[in-house]
Amino acid sequence: MRTRTVERSAEAHVGQIVNLRPIGNRPGLSQRDRRGRLPIDRRLPACPTGLLFLFAAMTLTAASFIDETAKWRADYEASLKARDGWLSVAGLYWLHEGDNTVGSDSESDVVLPAGTPKRAGILHFTKGQVFWGNRQLKNDVVKIGDVSLTIIERGGKTGVRLRDPNARTRRDFTGCKWFPADPAWRIHARWVAYPQPKKIAITNILGMTDEDPSPGYAEFTIKGKTMRLEPVTEDGGLFFIFKDATSGKTTYGAGRFLDTEMPKSNELVLDFNRAYNPPCAFTAFATCPLPPRQNALAIAIEAGEKSYGRH
Repeated sequence: MRTRTVERSAEAHVGQIVNLRPIGNRPGLSQRDRRGRLPIDRRLPACPTGLLFLFAAMTLTAASFIDETAKWRADYEASLKARDGWLSVAGLYWLHEGDNTVGSDSESDVVLPAGTPKRAGILHFTKGQVFWGNRQLKNDVVKIGDVSLTIIERGGKTGVRLRDPNARTRRDFTGCKWFPADPAWRIHARWVAYPQPKKIAITNILGMTDEDPSPGYAEFTIKGKTMRLEPVTEDGGLFFIFKDATSGKTTYGAGRFLDTEMPKSNELVLDFNRAYNPPCAFTAFATCPLPPRQNALAIAIEAGEKSYGRH
């Protein structure tokens, strides 16, 4: 579960620029805008080996498992509900060359919510670079009252993501829905590393495709069936994007995410109780990656997060 967040005073004057930097254990917008993953300190640890593995298995009592899963889920939901969490994402605008007007005027290129200045400023886009005034924006946040703007790049296009802590998706959030925690879905998999990481095609929900590195695959058995999942690497860990027979029924139709640490041996734990929804399940303004074809499982993974709302 991965995201780092930047939290600064909401009492910002129009167009204040805030440098992006992680504070504490909260998620960073730069990584969150890339995948919508969860905080790095809450990844699932790699599978221990030998006596350490036996000790860990013995000490993971049913009660502690339930408590740890409940805490993980509470932390995940708190990251969604944060002032700059995914529930606050209220707009996505692709920039055109030249001046892009920003303001609450409906004719603006980047339309801000009511209550913000009618003409807040201009984002100048030229040769792949974005400027606010004479300041080039990279890992920065432009604060306009409570609203924040960040720059994203997808498939050769450059856009502006708008976050508003007063967004309806945040105000009306009713909470995440989960399958009951079940240790049977904490799967011990065999990790098979590739001699060299290979590139796999990952297409996002907008149809844009990137080639991301995959260091290997996890092979495991459920109900007598052997299957595998191929992750990509991000932030020094493994990021699994998968679908299963519950997708579009009891779980989000486009698939779910699962994070683990990088394995230190040929063993890996896949705790599907911590499978979670991509941000597209909560907002129409995310650019979520879709599962590659090889990560469509034929069985039902009745564990982790269920579908939410209409997204």
